[in-house]
This record gives sequence, C-alpha cells and structure tokens, in this order.
Amino acid sequence: MRIDLSDFHLDLDAISEYLRENSRVIILTALTVFLVTAASTLVVFALVLKGSEQVMVPDVQGKDISVALMELQAKELYPRVQLRYSDKMDDKGSILEQNPSPGSIVKAGRRINLVISRGVIIDRIENYVGQNLDEVKMQLQAMFTSMATPLIVITEPPLYRFSEEPAGTILEQKPAPDTPLAGPTKVELVVSRGPEGDRVTVPDITGRSIREMYSIMEKTNLVYDFSLRNPEGSERAGTIVSQMPAGEARVNSYSRISTVLAVPVANPEGKVYGIFSETLPEYPYPFQIKLSAISPNGERSPLVSVKHPGGNFSVPYLLEEGTVLVLTILNKEVGTREVHADTDESQ
Repeated sequence: MRIDLSDFHLDLDAISEYLRENSRVIILTALTVFLVTAASTLVVFALVLKGSEQVMVPDVQGKDISVALMELQAKELYPRVQLRYSDKMDDKGSILEQNPSPGSIVKAGRRINLVISRGVIIDRIENYVGQNLDEVKMQLQAMFTSMATPLIVITEPPLYRFSEEPAGTILEQKPAPDTPLAGPTKVELVVSRGPEGDRVTVPDITGRSIREMYSIMEKTNLVYDFSLRNPEGSERAGTIVSQMPAGEARVNSYSRISTVLAVPVANPEGKVYGIFSETLPEYPYPFQIKLSAISPNGERSPLVSVKHPGGNFSVPYLLEEGTVLVLTILNKEVGTREVHADTDESQ
C-alpha cells in the first residue's frame, strides 16, 4: 500500500490553520473547565471541614449503662468505657463520670468517655481469724485507698488476750465471716498477746561483735538495752563485754537485757561507733521494727529487724560518717538520723 505524503502534509496545515483561527475559544474553554473544577474542589473541601451535625451531649451520669447507651446512640455519639470500683453497694453498672460534660456541643460521631461502676470491691466480710492484725490492716488500707469511705473499718483498739497463738494473730471477729456487706461496717477483733508467762533462755553474748548481735537480736524474743564504754584490760573493742542477766538465765519473753559494748577511745578513720536510741510507745504486743542504713553514696542496706514491745529501743552501729539511719515500724518509715562523730549517741 502506498501512502500519499502530500495529502498528509495538507491535513497538518489545515489543523494548524484551524488552531490559529480558534485559539481564543480554546483558551477560554480550558480556563472555564479549570475554574469549574477548582470551584467543585473548594465546595467538597468546605463540606468536609463542616463535618457532621453538631449535637448536645446528654447527661447520663447516675444512669444505668443500657439507658446511657440508648441516649448516646440517639445523638449519634459513641461510648469509650472504663470500669472502676466504687464505695456504694447499689450503683453497679451505673455511670459514675462522663467526659465531655453534659450540655457540651460536639459533632455527631464523637467518642464520649464513660466511667462505669463495677460495684464494691467485696460484698462480704472475709475470714480474718488466724491472720496477722498488721497484715490485715495493710490489706484493707490498700483495698479501699481510692474510696472516700472505706467499706470495712477495724474498731480501735482491738481486744487483746493471752493465747498460744503468736502475738498479733486474730483470734475472733465480729461480724462473722461471709456476713453480707450492706454498707460501711466496723469489725471488732480479738487479738493474741502471745503465750502468758512464755519463758526463754538468755544467750551468752559476751565477746560477740555488732554484726553478730544483729543476728542474735532477730532470733531471740528479748529486748537488748545497749550502752558504750572503753575497753578494760584484755577486752576487745567492738565486742560485747557485759550483760545482765547472764547467759543461760531463764526469763519471760521480751525481758530487757542490759548490754555493754566496748568501743575504742578514738573512732576508726572515716567511721563512727554509736547507738541509735529511740523511745517508742508501749505496744499491746511486739511490733515489727526495722533499722536501715543509707550510706553517703546512696546505697541502702538493712541493719536489723526485730519484734519489739515498745519503750526504749536501741541498736549499736559502726558506720561511715554521714550515713543516714532510717527507723521503720510496721513497714512505715517514722524517723531518720544522720551519723556523726559528735552526736550524743556516739562515744
């Protein structure tokens, strides 16, 4: 097949001539299309910005969750749910809080945060018999810490009596276990003082070091009252040189043992001999008491942990100057003291 190039050339010339004659019309047409497209785009963008219809947030606080959801759905609002225990017996499943607040104007489709009650954390009195009183108190405190009114309160002071159970053990309770809770309730407890007339053997502690005394104090139900003096004769500094009553004596539990620690005339370089001493209230039974040391570089270490009936509490130490001693009773820090060579408790 043969193509006539002369005809093709003539067609191109015709098209070129047509474009020259109608260029203004073509330009106006293209500009019009562009403007219409831009206007359409702006309208769509404005509609997107306008978004959904605005609605008023209903007041659903205090209402049952099913009622609240229906009211939100009617406004085309959606819930975001959080559960929380409360201190009221009859509000389980009701709305405790909402955000945004009632009356707020928001767009339809907005998420509304709802805090819904899971009811009370417990609904019956537990069985506390056989448990330690201090541990039960801490459990109840942790359980109701977020409540304005705790559901269970232990009547103070409890009734104490001697028994074969360890001191601090709960012997009886009122109301009885499994009693339903109808609201805040006071629980009366009978607590063991420990065996009456319980006897222990006094260990022979002469020649023992301070660190050895910590271990002995933790293992024997006795109270050691410490004092300091310089060594005499062949006595070795840093050891116990006197005690009263003497070793092997039979005494009542938590009897006091007068104990003398020999210390050198001058403290070792950078360290201090001393006695931490504190007068405590008299307790109905021996409380757990701890003494810890925080070194000048911030490291914390336990020194001794003993059961103590109250009154004078003393602990000897040999520590770096600047160490901070921390006294803890029933897992609560009650005091601190910094170690210095010129303190009243040092030599």
